[in-house]
Amino acid sequence: MKNNLILTGFMGTGKTSLGKLLAEKLGRCFVDLDQKIEQDTGLTVPQIFEMYGEKYFRELEKKAVEEVSQRRNLVIATGGGTVKNEENIRMLKSSGMIICLTTEPEEIFRRTERRGERPVLDGGEDRLATIKKLLTERQKFYAQADYTVDTTDWSPLQIMNDICKHFSL
Repeated sequence: MKNNLILTGFMGTGKTSLGKLLAEKLGRCFVDLDQKIEQDTGLTVPQIFEMYGEKYFRELEKKAVEEVSQRRNLVIATGGGTVKNEENIRMLKSSGMIICLTTEPEEIFRRTERRGERPVLDGGEDRLATIKKLLTERQKFYAQADYTVDTTDWSPLQIMNDICKHFSL
């Protein structure tokens, strides 16, 4: 039975904070894929990117997706780029419903301002342009979600209530 709730979307859309709220409300375990990778490796995501590169990180991410997709009754927050791998999407869809969180690029820029925490964004000079470019590149992957919620103007509680109502939870 596929009953996991999987939160996807670009970085800064609220996957982790909303995931924790949803898990608490529904009495489920919460798994943040980036945090799982950090626990498994003993390194932070920025350290992994710096030491081994994005390709290696994506391999670790795929392994983590495979592991959590075998479990049930989870709320899973994926990394912003997890859906770039079609196999990840297939595994996640087989384990539950995918909910994509979206936010306006300017709001993502505001939410992700601190450098050193977002390796994919930290390298570029024009952070907003990088955000817009990556959003465009990833749109086709995010579009495969079962449900999409725009988090730009809603509080986490409003978003949680909307998701619970949509899925009759």
